Amino acid sequence: MRRVPDYFLSMPLSRERIVPLIVAVALFMENMDSTVIATALPAIAADIGTSPLALKLAVTSYLLALAVFIPISGWMADRFGARTVFRTAIVVFVLGSVGCAFAGSLWHFVLARFVQGMGGAMMTPVGRLVLLRTIDKSKLVDAMAWVTMPALIGPLAGPPLGGFIATYLTWHWIFFINVPIGLLGFVLVSRYVENVRDELADPFDFVGMALVATAVAGLAFGLSVLGLGVLPLGIVVPLIVAGAVAAVAYVAYARRTPTAVIDLSLFRVPTFRAGVVGGFLFRIGTGALPFLLPLLLQIGLGMSPFQSGLITFSIAIGAIAMKAMAAGILRRFGFKWILTVNALLAAASLAVCAAFGPQTPIAIMVALLVVGGLFRSLQFTSMNLISFADIDPRRMSRATSLASVSQQLSISTGVAVGALVVEMVLRLEQRETLLAEDFAPAFLTVALITATSTLLFARLPADAGHELAARKREPADEPQV
Repeated sequence: MRRVPDYFLSMPLSRERIVPLIVAVALFMENMDSTVIATALPAIAADIGTSPLALKLAVTSYLLALAVFIPISGWMADRFGARTVFRTAIVVFVLGSVGCAFAGSLWHFVLARFVQGMGGAMMTPVGRLVLLRTIDKSKLVDAMAWVTMPALIGPLAGPPLGGFIATYLTWHWIFFINVPIGLLGFVLVSRYVENVRDELADPFDFVGMALVATAVAGLAFGLSVLGLGVLPLGIVVPLIVAGAVAAVAYVAYARRTPTAVIDLSLFRVPTFRAGVVGGFLFRIGTGALPFLLPLLLQIGLGMSPFQSGLITFSIAIGAIAMKAMAAGILRRFGFKWILTVNALLAAASLAVCAAFGPQTPIAIMVALLVVGGLFRSLQFTSMNLISFADIDPRRMSRATSLASVSQQLSISTGVAVGALVVEMVLRLEQRETLLAEDFAPAFLTVALITATSTLLFARLPADAGHELAARKREPADEPQV
């Protein structure tokens, strides 16, 4: 009787659909939870006896855990197996969620969020590694389309969901809902995900890990709070400086260490360099959008948190719609053309947000945000795939870790840039009250940065990612014999 399910599990169709869905659900839980508490902070603060401003430490502690533990996740997957680490990540994340729900003080809550971040840090790169090592390259476009959605939908679904739960239930359910999702994920991972591992895993690089943790934590944490008023500049600036110094020190260290925890030699691969560096610039705009848009809608246009959350969520509609079209588009036009042109279209969709004002019809806002979601979803799928198109399987875990660290830094940078531009506008206007027009320069700035990513994508080879997109080479691309 056991041969029947084993047979179906060995079928490509089963693996190509079930494994991406399992990874996508886990990543959605992690991505959504990182933003879901934003609108519930006042309710949580009142219940545990602290101020909403002090509770910002819980948000930043989650980010800090992500920054510190992402670099180690790839090595752990090689050493102990991707399934083992992925299941452990789910358990740690659920335990952190339960700790948050039962928190009775500020520091209890902050510690529980840090534990959540530890689990989340392992989920993202290891989940991507599971796909890269179990799905055939020609089928990765369809698989990655599922996995890119959580990064787009999660942060956008978080604020309206958090606002709804805090308004109509209690804030504790924000974290309790992770328990059944996590249990289901644990069972499905145990059943369907292979425990792929590298039997020749390199010894762990403790020195490199210390430098990377200091660099990423200092830069990601410092940039995320810069301009937000959460911490004084006397603390934020030294954090950023320490992170930058550690980053420079790590570059020098990695050049003479063949088994460094973050393999910088991966940037010699053209497709990886374009996907990660170009992706860093592109994601600055994506990171700023969930921060700037709710502030514009709530403070600038006077909407309630729930109303603004519903409008913001319209971006996810475009992301979902693109899932069904991404594979066909990439097969039709190829990675280089899509990445180059679509980066400009996505940047334009960010720039139009600068025109949102009191007289802008909600229907127009929603329509433009849906279109922007289409462009960003296609770009996310394309960047995530092209980054690993030419990576040797033995270096895949290092590549996923490096890509995840870059993504975390780019999102933090996007929030920092958006906040700084808004703050500069207020200082130039010499007032403290935010108006709708104060957000326009910030949207235009991050849109311009996003557009610069097209310069890296334009340098890709014409046949970049042909195997992933299952495209036939043009006659001119065939090798001469």
